[in-house]
Amino acid sequence: MSDLLSIALELGLKEDEYSRIVKILGRQPTKTEIAMYSVMWSEHCAYKHSRKLLSKLPKSSPYVLQGPGENAGIINIGEDKAIALKMESHNHPSAVEPFQGAATGVGGIVRDIFTMGARPIASMNSLRFGNLSNPRQRYLIDGVVDGIAQYGNCIGVPTVGGEIYFEDAYAENCLVNAMCVGLLEGEKIIMSGAAGPGNLVILMGSKTGRDGIGGCSVLASEEFDETSANKRPSVQVGNPFMEKLLIEAVLELKGKDLLVALQDFGAAGITCSSCEMSSKGEAGMELDLDKVPQREPNMAAYEMMMSESQERMMAVVTPEKLEQFMEVCDKWEVPASVVGKVTDDGMVTIRHKGRLEAQLPSKSLTDDIPIYCPEAKEPPYIKEVQSFDPLSLKEPDDLNEALLSILGSPDVASKKWVYSQYDHMVQTNTLLLPGSDAAVVGIKGTNKAIAITTDCNGRHCYLDPYEGTKEAVAEAARNIVCCGGKPLAVTDCLNFGNPEKPHIFWQFSQSIEGMIEACKALDTPVVSGNVSFYNESFGEAIYPTPTIGMVGIIEDIKHITSIAFKEGDAIILLGETKAELGGSQYLKVIHNKISGKPPAVDLEKEKSLQEAVLAAIKQGLVSSAHDSSDGGLAIALAKCCIAGGVGAWISLEYNNLSFAQALFSESNSRVIISCKADNAQKIQALCENNKITCQNIGQATGQSLSINNTINLPLGKLRDVYEKSLEKQIVGGKS
Repeated sequence: MSDLLSIALELGLKEDEYSRIVKILGRQPTKTEIAMYSVMWSEHCAYKHSRKLLSKLPKSSPYVLQGPGENAGIINIGEDKAIALKMESHNHPSAVEPFQGAATGVGGIVRDIFTMGARPIASMNSLRFGNLSNPRQRYLIDGVVDGIAQYGNCIGVPTVGGEIYFEDAYAENCLVNAMCVGLLEGEKIIMSGAAGPGNLVILMGSKTGRDGIGGCSVLASEEFDETSANKRPSVQVGNPFMEKLLIEAVLELKGKDLLVALQDFGAAGITCSSCEMSSKGEAGMELDLDKVPQREPNMAAYEMMMSESQERMMAVVTPEKLEQFMEVCDKWEVPASVVGKVTDDGMVTIRHKGRLEAQLPSKSLTDDIPIYCPEAKEPPYIKEVQSFDPLSLKEPDDLNEALLSILGSPDVASKKWVYSQYDHMVQTNTLLLPGSDAAVVGIKGTNKAIAITTDCNGRHCYLDPYEGTKEAVAEAARNIVCCGGKPLAVTDCLNFGNPEKPHIFWQFSQSIEGMIEACKALDTPVVSGNVSFYNESFGEAIYPTPTIGMVGIIEDIKHITSIAFKEGDAIILLGETKAELGGSQYLKVIHNKISGKPPAVDLEKEKSLQEAVLAAIKQGLVSSAHDSSDGGLAIALAKCCIAGGVGAWISLEYNNLSFAQALFSESNSRVIISCKADNAQKIQALCENNKITCQNIGQATGQSLSINNTINLPLGKLRDVYEKSLEKQIVGGKS
């Protein structure tokens, strides 16, 4: 085996991929060129196992200004304003070094937003950990939450919400999915395609060091094993103070029209930016690495090209605007250096210390990548878990204790311990605080607001990835609607195991089919996103976790709706409860089982339900709205009581269901509404017009939750269990 092939294999390339490179170049590659191909052809950058399926996703609507292909998607919200949105994973780095992994995940997703010329206005996250009884899991959540908090708080972007689940399947591979949205004023969007031969290429931001070298290929494109702890050098180190300066500098550069193109240094660093900008712009680029500001001495060319040092951007500027560009950078104390120029030959040419280190076609790194179509085969476990009948289990004797156990379980309990560490009020636009169905952020200068959510039930996707992914999209849209918003667009983060294994690729392909169907039915195109494969350790994969980030528009802030019950209001249940306990919190918490068929989603009924709820909210008929999901109807009612500081008297008709099924079934397409008594008939009429089942189930009153005189729990007890349980398990477990 040749030395060059050995280097290629060590960097994650396959032998046939190396042969492909030799064929493209017509010669043996240099070490620097091998490094460049290794990162650009890695799964994390190339999407070589997912591109074909991703191309099927719906991507357009009247609202979409920019779909997939740029740093972030952009949707029009009217009044000469638009929203940029993107979600990405930082799973593998966070599993190795939780603080820096999570912190740089926030930094990276925020850069994707302001690189488009949008001011970041809100961040969210979707997190997964193992069982909290394990000290390592408490260490991971501590580090991840601290990293998110410190980075987000320092840059002045509010972290307004998210979700956290705890499952054994994530014990070796935690998931850290970061989402950010930004506001664009006016029509101008900054694009990333380099253009104009002779235009200058400028590196701005932090110096280049050895942190993060090979981060995308080493950490995110292979499974974890006993050597994973040795990969800490592949985790980047963030500097949020430089990021804040970059935000202001970039937005001023945009305002003064000083940019031809701009690209964030994401995975693959200088390699990624130079190749992608050249390819998109149908141009070439010449770079002199001697001009790259370096944090460490004697860096080799391949190290500089692979480094993922954070807070760096690549800009293309016309020569006549260079002086003004540098003045803006000086004003914001952002280092900036001319490192090369745009060419018209389609080649990325790299020189270092007078030597030609690399010269290769830019499109060979972005377009001519190897594309794989793995075998997809249903795993044997599917039939086994779906054959389980939850009705075979004995129901608990004390349903009050069962309700409290589920309410206090880590998945369901309040995440206040987490979000209280985040500054969710900076910028003073946050109108609906964490803990609601979705976060709501106002758009200053208008009466509008945007609703933002992240959703995915990994258990349900494990049991049926097709239905589970449909449910993730449907629940995200339902959460937007319950806050008073119209769902507009999706950004996703698709977390799976090794796609080269047939059962993993089957999970992925089933999830994509479910997403296609749901996004089409609910008119929510996918405008950006990320695929994270190889989330498995020692041969054991995570649950398939296709996280859905969604944004919706609230046309008038008077329509903002919370989950809190109001004293004296009628309580109405919209939608039908079925005997659907498969994959439920009830099975997990009470019976220690993750099995059965998860709830199915009737997308036609879901669409009708959402239209009815939104119409009722816009007509001013609704005091509160909350979807019924994790834990079922009883948990949803308890949360509404706790949020409003008022109890509820409930009388359920549950027909052919057992009482436990009525309480804890997780059937989809259900919403709990409270309203003034004289609005109840109007809401019922709306539901009849939309062919939605509607049941007046009680009244918000008193200081306890009573359901059919069988559940009787004081509000104080509910609040104590809900608000304190997670903190006790995280903090108390350390003592």
